Amino acid sequence: MAWVYRFTFCLLLIIVHGRAPARAQDLNLVVIGNGKGVPPEMKLAQLRSTMKGEKLRWPDGSKVVIALLKTTTPIGQNTSRKIYNMSANELNKYWLALVFQGKADAPNFFNSEAELTEFVAQTPGPSA
Repeated sequence: MAWVYRFTFCLLLIIVHGRAPARAQDLNLVVIGNGKGVPPEMKLAQLRSTMKGEKLRWPDGSKVVIALLKTTTPIGQNTSRKIYNMSANELNKYWLALVFQGKADAPNFFNSEAELTEFVAQTPGPSA
């Protein structure tokens, strides 16, 4: 469990729902983080690179940890399209391949926004 304490950042995507029903592709993305090392601003290309596991560390050397809603949820499907430009199945295969090849750690996937938010709140930054 010591590896949990090395996590510096938990990057995740939550889609903000409007009051009126909306199609998944019309929802906005919100990126939140917990920890040190995260740049105050990121361009979309930087975000995509980070979310695809191409960038494993922040500029200060701290580890990037990705948390997403499962691709079986409308939010997860929207994230697949907007950030990864993939279908839900393609995204799952993408991460399986990266993990199998040892190129990145798998994201943490959650069933609900509440679970995902709790994970971010409970994931500490590096220990001193």
